[in-house]
Amino acid sequence: MLNFNEKIIFKKFLLDNTYFFLFVAISLTLIVWVIQAVNFLDFVSEDGHSFKVYFYYTLLNLPRIFSKVIPVVFFISIFYSLIKYEENNELKIFWINGINKIKFLNVLIKYTFLFFILQILLSGFLTPITQNSARSFIKNSNLDFFPSLLKEKKFIDTVDKLTIFIDSKNDAENTFKNIYLKDQVDTQQSKIIFAKTGKLIDVLGVRTLRLYGGVFINVNDNKTTIFNFDKTDFDLSNFGTKSVTYRKIQERDSRSLLSCLSNFYMNNINFVEIPGVCNKDFIIEIKQEIFKRFFKPLYLFVVIMIVSFLLISYRENIIYKSIKSIIFIVAIISLAASEISISYFGRDNFSSIITVLIPLLLFLLLYFVLIKKLSFNEIKKQ
Repeated sequence: MLNFNEKIIFKKFLLDNTYFFLFVAISLTLIVWVIQAVNFLDFVSEDGHSFKVYFYYTLLNLPRIFSKVIPVVFFISIFYSLIKYEENNELKIFWINGINKIKFLNVLIKYTFLFFILQILLSGFLTPITQNSARSFIKNSNLDFFPSLLKEKKFIDTVDKLTIFIDSKNDAENTFKNIYLKDQVDTQQSKIIFAKTGKLIDVLGVRTLRLYGGVFINVNDNKTTIFNFDKTDFDLSNFGTKSVTYRKIQERDSRSLLSCLSNFYMNNINFVEIPGVCNKDFIIEIKQEIFKRFFKPLYLFVVIMIVSFLLISYRENIIYKSIKSIIFIVAIISLAASEISISYFGRDNFSSIITVLIPLLLFLLLYFVLIKKLSFNEIKKQ
């Protein structure tokens, strides 16, 4: 049980660390978001989506970015706070006022648990929802910037299964001259249209290319049909961009992924595949996604244990700087190991169990060693 003074001291330290964490995490998230937003401009310039779709798509990537920066920023904030308090002699004030280092360590572990829960909530639940919503915006959007995709005297194949060539265009009136269109319906059938002029119009809210004075060529299983036309409308609503619109595994909700794994293990012999939802070919990827969402955050406890080794040394110690450097490097290695471990999970049952146990065992081992060191230092003082 914490007494009143301990509560005040711990509250101050944890609040200082939380403020620093939020400042760095939000700043880093925004920097990464801006960089990615610049890269996503291809959705407008090359894929023909509107700025509204672009804005929503980039905005919905914020939870994913924030989730990814949490482990690194958590380590930096704890590492920075402990060093800052040590160099300002504030930790010494803690110890002089009777704060027990082991109790302080246990408070840090409880504090880490909050970030562990936050990481799971973001990566396991919120991020898949926002990523799926972002993909839905792309999938359901029309080609609002279709005219900007058309370049004079260039073959354009940005639109899926459709190749377009225009000799010249009038941007002010959305009109075109000497138009070539090839609609690749499937491997056996294609439609080719030559037209002298054309105009982009809306027919009852549907984006349509109205063509004048041309030839229509229908190729179906090596049979060719040709006829002339004075005017025809080419419906563009059936075409989408080549942007990826199918739901990736990381965009699927955790419940559906766990349901797929349950179906796979419970009915392995009579496993029923659901196209686009649950497929044997993606079982390993699904396992790794589950590990990434719910088990990789366990490395936060390993990180806090590594950083807590700062508690056994003082800045007056001649090797204090070396200890700081070693702790920093080891913590970075543990964060890198958490990323590498994803690729080992799911290959077989043994490797999966070992991959999950490693952060737990490391935490217990480091905790045991640290407790021994801190207890020894306390006895030595007495």
